[in-house]
Amino acid sequence: MSKKEVQISPTLIGFIVLLVLVGPLLLRCVKTVDPGYVSVATFFGEVQKETYGPGLHFPVNPLLSFTEFDVRNKEHKERIGVPSQDQLTTEIDVSVKYHIDGAMVGRILEETGLAEQVLSVHITPAVRSIVREQGKSIARAEDFFQEQTQEQLQGGVLTQLMDSLSDKGVVVEQVLIRDIDLPRNLIQQIERKKEAEQEVERQKAELEKFRTQQEQKVAEAEAKLDAAEKEAQTIRLLAEAKAFEIETLTAALANAPGYIQLQALEALQAISQDPAAKLYFMNGDAPMPLPLMNMGLGDK
Repeated sequence: MSKKEVQISPTLIGFIVLLVLVGPLLLRCVKTVDPGYVSVATFFGEVQKETYGPGLHFPVNPLLSFTEFDVRNKEHKERIGVPSQDQLTTEIDVSVKYHIDGAMVGRILEETGLAEQVLSVHITPAVRSIVREQGKSIARAEDFFQEQTQEQLQGGVLTQLMDSLSDKGVVVEQVLIRDIDLPRNLIQQIERKKEAEQEVERQKAELEKFRTQQEQKVAEAEAKLDAAEKEAQTIRLLAEAKAFEIETLTAALANAPGYIQLQALEALQAISQDPAAKLYFMNGDAPMPLPLMNMGLGDK
């Protein structure tokens, strides 16, 4: 049984060979850049002025080489020892938000290198230097805890970083003070000072409480004194009224002899009821006869 030979067209063979040879070259004529990235082209080591943003680019020179830069927002954190005017060093955590300027990636590649080198060569040294320089304007280390001082430090560092890094292709957006660690000896001093202030406040509270209690006692004493004075005044008024009543009655009696005679008769009536008493009247014609009493004398 004979085998059937498969014949391949020379044209097909030529097309396949051409595709194998030209295909990779055609693929190099297409450049795709992911979102958030910018590509820089180099031609035999020479940086090209044209940059390639996100998207599909065709055609491009297949002989170009590409370097991509991440231009998305990033955050760089540094822990920096910052000296203040009192010769104390405070550890401060600083956070810098920035991104690479996509329009300057060609210059960055030519003068600095990759994005990692931008961070190590420009951003990190600038942050450390500027933060320390700004810290020299702070009088005391404990002032770093004040909100006004932190805002002043953040604003000063941000302004200087923007001025220093803008021509390096770095756009600084924000500077934040994350954490502050004062020197150990200063922390101990602050704690002792805080304890002393708390003790003073406690003593003030006790003194205020004592003062309030004394004021209450004084108020109670004044109330009692006022009540006593009012009671004494009432008694005095009653006594004066009684004295006036007696005085008035006495004056009235002095001008009413009939009342005196009535009182004398009532007295005589009471005496007459005593069997041992004898009554003698002298001058019976007088308006008020005077009795003579013989009491306790036996009959002779």
